[in-house]
Amino acid sequence: MSTFHHVSVMREEVLSLLLSARGGRYVDGTLGGAGHAEGLLAANDQSQLLGIDLDPVALATAAARLASFGERVHLVRGNYREMARFVAHQGWRDVDGILLDLGVSSYQLDTPERGFSFQHDAPLDMRLDPDGATTAADLVNTLDEKRLADLIFLYGEERGSRRIARFVCEYRRKQPIMRTLELADLVTRALGGRHGRIHPATRTFQALRIAVNRELDGLTDVIPEALGLLAPGGRLAIISFHSLEDRIVKHAFRAAALQNDRADFEILTPKPREASDAEQRSNSRSRSARLRVIERRQVATT
Repeated sequence: MSTFHHVSVMREEVLSLLLSARGGRYVDGTLGGAGHAEGLLAANDQSQLLGIDLDPVALATAAARLASFGERVHLVRGNYREMARFVAHQGWRDVDGILLDLGVSSYQLDTPERGFSFQHDAPLDMRLDPDGATTAADLVNTLDEKRLADLIFLYGEERGSRRIARFVCEYRRKQPIMRTLELADLVTRALGGRHGRIHPATRTFQALRIAVNRELDGLTDVIPEALGLLAPGGRLAIISFHSLEDRIVKHAFRAAALQNDRADFEILTPKPREASDAEQRSNSRSRSARLRVIERRQVATT
């Protein structure tokens, strides 16, 4: 198995918006390679961090990277949707900052056996949690044509979803679709061949990954929970990588900022921050990143 490697997107922007001068308690709900987490801990020797990730390889890598911070680091394997439970188990009443860096890590994309990419021939898996019950192959081979087309259209915003679903269902009558390149070739043929800058299978693979891991459900569930964990002056930062995620974050932040006359929350990024030109040149996966941050207002004193 290859070593976990992931370049943290918009690291300096995240740190500048999330860090408190006094230090504090932080939650990284998508720990990954721990690049953001390392920055949060290094900035203030009073800070503590609770890191959450589904991937055991990510957690092992993060543990090694953050070992020098000793007892200030608390790692747990799990889904960020259970954030409130993990925070309570830690004995924390509230936190000063929360980060969610959504999507798939470079390691997961570049490890063929994880089945996220059509750049390699591999089992059609796509589970962020390797112990998860449902794989992409399960969805491709069991959903009926309409449900498969709807999934690809909804989560992949793929206009050719109905044609793709028809091709898939016709093909699987002869044999199940079990490999990444098998599906990618089928989608390419359904859409009339390779065209444009984006591979024809990109949106279909995105849709299946989101569905396998219930990513949008998790995001919708966790934002109100995360906001409820913030101490006065605490901030929630979310990096998204496609329009569906960003739309959920934008609407949830707006709803929180307008939920009552007291205006308990303030949006610090009316427009999402994007990676710098230099970062986009050095890391192509940062090009679609959008960073939004919201703050719980300080309690007024009289």
